[in-house]
Amino acid sequence: MLTRARGCLLGLAAGDALGRPAENLAPEEIARRWGRLTEIEPGKGGTDDTEYTLFAASLLCRYGAAMTPADVAREYREQIIPGIDGPMRGAGFSELGAIQALRRGLAPPLSGLWHPHGWSDGLAMRAAPYGIFAAGRPAEAARLVAVDGVVSNSGEGVYGGQAVAAAVAVAMTGAAPGEVVRAGIAAVPEDSWTSRNLRAAVEAVATGSVERLYAAVVVRHYPWTDLAPEAVALAFAGYLMGAGEVEESVVSAANLGRDADTTAAIAGALAGAGRGEAAVPERWAAEIGPATGRCLPVVAGRHVLDAATDLVAASGKAA
Repeated sequence: MLTRARGCLLGLAAGDALGRPAENLAPEEIARRWGRLTEIEPGKGGTDDTEYTLFAASLLCRYGAAMTPADVAREYREQIIPGIDGPMRGAGFSELGAIQALRRGLAPPLSGLWHPHGWSDGLAMRAAPYGIFAAGRPAEAARLVAVDGVVSNSGEGVYGGQAVAAAVAVAMTGAAPGEVVRAGIAAVPEDSWTSRNLRAAVEAVATGSVERLYAAVVVRHYPWTDLAPEAVALAFAGYLMGAGEVEESVVSAANLGRDADTTAAIAGALAGAGRGEAAVPERWAAEIGPATGRCLPVVAGRHVLDAATDLVAASGKAA
């Protein structure tokens, strides 16, 4: 349990850091710049994906399975909002919208519905801790991540988080990638955009065609790349393309571009949960240090490995 939890969050942080410079790029541009992006930029670290994951882990360690949306909103108000000096930097659209809504006095679920970015992948990027906490219980992981999600997201944005959390919960059992992905699909409504994209991604990967994958799930005409149904589908595709191995899954996801830090982070979380800490390349692990807090000052100094240890302890107490 502990080595899978540590592998999950270390894989997430490594994917975040690897994908960071490729964010918003197309695969063709990534190939032009790097050939194939395989190495983390030394000393650069990750993004809000890692820092919000640390925040989500802290929520679970504090409240456990009894956590409510009101608890999450209170933590935003007490832990995040006071630390914002000037414009909020390094956060996704859904988090920015939630902060604005909470500042206006709105409570969840209105805080996730009030702004127009409920579909973003902000919840999906921080969903892995819920799968660790509810390892082997995908339905519980999906329930818990939605408790967090309604503060900042709605609709497809929540579904994306549920798919990731449920998949991580099954990956934590050592299940094969196909079973992991099926658990993610089963966690969301069959008629949802997220479900359709995930099923299309599975079919496209089976053909070995990146062009078919893009045609099926990427919204090329939309100016932003953080659409949850798109990002989660690309992340699951990268994980399947890498056959669940950490390095190949993360690299495959990062080189698909679009919201590359998030897709590579999710792929890394799934693969790391399945393979354990030892499967994360040592050269990548060496680049993952404590969070700087440049996105969320409240998590400065926290390391994903410490968060994984704390989650396992909290999960044990809950059981």
